[in-house]
Amino acid sequence: MDYDRYDRIRAVQWQGDHLRLLDQRLLPGEECWINCADAGQITQAIKDLAVRGAPAIGIAAAWGVALAAKQGEPLDEVLTTLRAARPTAVNLMWALDRMKKRIVAGADAAALVREAQAIQDEDLAANRRMGELGAALIRTHSGVLTHCNTGSLATAGFGTALGVIRAGVAMGRIDHVYAGETRPWQQGARLTMWELVRDGISAQLIADSAAAHLMKSGAVQWVIVGADRIAANGDTANKIGTYQLAIAAKYHGVKFMVVAPSSTVDMATGSGEEIEIELRDPAELLSTAGKRTVVEGARAWNPVFDVAPAELIDAIVTERGVIERPNSISMQAMFGW
Repeated sequence: MDYDRYDRIRAVQWQGDHLRLLDQRLLPGEECWINCADAGQITQAIKDLAVRGAPAIGIAAAWGVALAAKQGEPLDEVLTTLRAARPTAVNLMWALDRMKKRIVAGADAAALVREAQAIQDEDLAANRRMGELGAALIRTHSGVLTHCNTGSLATAGFGTALGVIRAGVAMGRIDHVYAGETRPWQQGARLTMWELVRDGISAQLIADSAAAHLMKSGAVQWVIVGADRIAANGDTANKIGTYQLAIAAKYHGVKFMVVAPSSTVDMATGSGEEIEIELRDPAELLSTAGKRTVVEGARAWNPVFDVAPAELIDAIVTERGVIERPNSISMQAMFGW
């Protein structure tokens, strides 16, 4: 795998006394970095989607705890504040629980810095492993469709679903890549296409509403997505629009793959019915790039995640291995504790 070609973006960078984040709200028009000098600024960056993607959120939060420790802030308060930043992505809670465990064990600031670095390093290694495992499931000359952004911007590097696509292209298994625009924040249009173009991977953007028509044409054999939380039965919460893609894929005989590190698996959540779905400001739907595009007086409903039931998923790929046709039994066999 030519990682020098396919793994060059690092959106979360520890600088020793602050955290440097690539502001994903401004891409692709402007590559602007935010310097977060304390945990409060990191929390705000997570809330505002300057940093996004479940693994990246967890990594940033871990660095927030480490930074607070270096500055002598009350860590219990910092943990509580960071935990409340986004409710759906379990990686945030997982990373904070891991940092808290080290705090309870008596870790000092230097040890917490090492722990945050370990979380980031382990995520990168997991992504590369998942890329290999997921690409191995794909037949040569395949077309794939992805949703939202699951690449280096959303992780420590390489990506989850986009990591599988990168590996599949490099291995000669994927001939065609399609990315859904992913309204309302257009992560597919703004971020995924930016990453693919930078890597020299030929890809086409489609409107979200064109996905079923694309599947009907026979142009894609796999839909490959990431996850923000995977329940104990395999139900998967991901960016809004994933559920309808899973339904359309099942109807058209297209395979559906979820790619996420084991930190995204929440065995304490029995099914997707128990996952809290984040609702964001309706203004995100009523405006584009900050400019109102919908008539005044109109209202909007803006859930930013939905849940794809396990029975619509052909494979869940984690760094621990692949679960085909996931259910409670197969999930327990791999992730039970």
